[in-house]
Amino acid sequence: MPNWRYSVRNLDPSVTVKASVREIDVSPKWSREVCAAIRGLKLTEARRLLEDVVERKRMIPYRRYRKLRAHHSQTKGAGGYPVKVAKHMLKLLDSLEANAEFKGLDTDKLVVIHAAAHKGRVISKFFPRAFGRATPHNKTLVHIEVAAAQST
Repeated sequence: MPNWRYSVRNLDPSVTVKASVREIDVSPKWSREVCAAIRGLKLTEARRLLEDVVERKRMIPYRRYRKLRAHHSQTKGAGGYPVKVAKHMLKLLDSLEANAEFKGLDTDKLVVIHAAAHKGRVISKFFPRAFGRATPHNKTLVHIEVAAAQST
């Protein structure tokens, strides 16, 4: 079994809680943008934002990977609806909330202080082409981790 670690260090375990999901099949680029969008929000606000993304009511602003993306008035620039990532993030926030309840923290006061997406292992695939050739078509898996702290 691999030994998973978090990229955030020096958290006080009495007021913080962590959760992660490993090797999921979502886009690493859109995962990064969703993590940037929920960082700094309260847990209820983050959940509401992700539910609105799944229902296609609110957009996630794309800050880094926005080349050839359409501009929208809602995000004041490039944006989109990463529905698949949002569904996985909702499950991750449910896990984070369950961890907080187990620790005895107040879930209404939780603020997301850390959210990160990292590239996982690459699954090699190939498209068969003409004349016995093949074109690589790799699938990159993603690790997402979230940490929240209880605000005063």
